[in-house]
Amino acid sequence: MNKMLPDSTLPERTQSPTEYLLAAEESALQAKRADPHSPYYSSASATPNPTLQRRHFLMGAMAAVGAGAIQQARAAVPAGAVAREVPADATKVQGTPVGDDGGYGARSQFETEVRTLYPNPTTFSSWTMTPLEKGMGIITPSGLHFERSHGGTPTIDPTKHSLYVHGMVKQAKKYSMADLKRFPSVSRIHFIECSGNGLTEWSKPTLKTVQGTHGLTSTSEWTGVPLSTILGEVDVRSGAKWLLAEGGDASVMTRSIPLEKAMKDCFLAYGQNGEAIRPEQGYPIRLMVPGYEGNMHIKWLRRLEISDKPFMTREETSKYTDLRPNGKAVQFSFEMDAKSVITSPSGEMQLDGAGFYEITGLAWSGRGRVKRVEVSTDGGKTWREAQLQGPIMSICHTRFRFPWKWNGRETVIQSRCIDETGYMQPTLKQLVNLRGLNGPLGSIYHLNAIQSWKIANDGKVSNVHQS
Repeated sequence: MNKMLPDSTLPERTQSPTEYLLAAEESALQAKRADPHSPYYSSASATPNPTLQRRHFLMGAMAAVGAGAIQQARAAVPAGAVAREVPADATKVQGTPVGDDGGYGARSQFETEVRTLYPNPTTFSSWTMTPLEKGMGIITPSGLHFERSHGGTPTIDPTKHSLYVHGMVKQAKKYSMADLKRFPSVSRIHFIECSGNGLTEWSKPTLKTVQGTHGLTSTSEWTGVPLSTILGEVDVRSGAKWLLAEGGDASVMTRSIPLEKAMKDCFLAYGQNGEAIRPEQGYPIRLMVPGYEGNMHIKWLRRLEISDKPFMTREETSKYTDLRPNGKAVQFSFEMDAKSVITSPSGEMQLDGAGFYEITGLAWSGRGRVKRVEVSTDGGKTWREAQLQGPIMSICHTRFRFPWKWNGRETVIQSRCIDETGYMQPTLKQLVNLRGLNGPLGSIYHLNAIQSWKIANDGKVSNVHQS
């Protein structure tokens, strides 16, 4: 559940979207700086009262409105946790009784990370971002997987939900969830990334943290039925080339998907990380389109229509197209290009003086496996190969590590990814020269440029643009 801010803590709506977003991020950072378990912890911001400290976290964790949010903020406990007294010596008292969690576990009250909410005027069409800076390994906890909704999260009874498959098929069919679960399933670990990930960063460094600049990507283990199995059941007619996937939310999200891709590796996911898929991730079923932009992974899937041409929906004409400086738009830019980001140290973190540090981060590519990641600790003048931490899988986040001895002087650290096709992650200048800047006649989607973090002499890390 997202923790929200009451109205009194929010900036005025007269501010620009960017100003509003920056204010929301700063509000969240105030709480994180007071949390000793956060990488943004600052002793100057800490409060000696643990209960007050947790309340500060809750009040600053998210940006939204409503009486329910105020009530949640008063709970004085991080989302997903239960507040318990901490004894002076845990060996001298009985612990929590077995089964006290009601049969579904809670996380420690000392773990406070949550998704941060993009402060749109309405929270029905908005997104929340994954705290990449605290990630371990490559799997994102289901509750921290980034979220993008265009009409809120629908409440769907799986016993009444169905998937209708029709169009250029020899036999249209309707499948209940029970029907779909009778088919042989597959489990695959894949990342999903919103094509708008980093949209604020084209023209100038804007957001401060890696959660703000890159938090619209996450990795889960997904379980479900290969779409080719269902398409084989309905017997697709000759000449069919596209299918329309339609969601069951209030926005009735729709996207056209090449039939060749659908038959290759798409699947219908009803499981996430070993349990039923989360409501905000598409419960009871979503379409997985490995390597393609997140908007195509239609959630709450209810209909597939087969055709010989794309359907030219709103989400692939006026939205999710890449405008060029000449006014023309690139359409159907499906694949997510190779990308990487250093998650630690990253924006707003504080290095504790010169000495040894491990640089770590994530790399990924919609075209396959990550082949190599290189790290620069001198602003791109020289590059050295980082170690890739297994497992290394196709269309999946890959963690990289690089040992580094900081000399205490100002510098800029960067990473770049090379995938198995040989594609190398570009600089921002290279990308802007190709696509132009964001705005009415420029791209806002598919920003996969090298991210730069400046480390000042005092160890403070900040988001910068480096040519």
